[in-house]
Amino acid sequence: MGPKTESQECPFCTLDKKFIIAENEYFLAIRDGFPVSRGHTLLIPRRHAASWFDLTADEVTAMTSLLVLVKSSLDTEFSPAGYNIGWNDGAQAGQTVMHFHLHLIPRYPGDVRDPRGGIRWIFPDKAQYWQD
Repeated sequence: MGPKTESQECPFCTLDKKFIIAENEYFLAIRDGFPVSRGHTLLIPRRHAASWFDLTADEVTAMTSLLVLVKSSLDTEFSPAGYNIGWNDGAQAGQTVMHFHLHLIPRYPGDVRDPRGGIRWIFPDKAQYWQD
């Protein structure tokens, strides 16, 4: 038996099908194993691709389609007041699983003191760009 390949070591390439909550030809969706809010969901390409920039046009289209479907399902199940949607691309950006995955994070009233600035808070000293 030879050395493991990148996809054999990847938790998303070896994902148990029981975790899949929605899917299409190119993408699947699962609940995040370490959710930051109720309903936090990951959209993952079936093909091992480390970066969004490695996806094909068909994969990006499929991702967008599945995103709309999953968002609608989350609206029905959890009734969030908003969403943060995004991904970490590369280790320096915080990516820890090197298989592209999009985070769909439902947001709820009171989940943080002041949600203004959203993802800008990755740089706290640059997040607040408004005047109170």
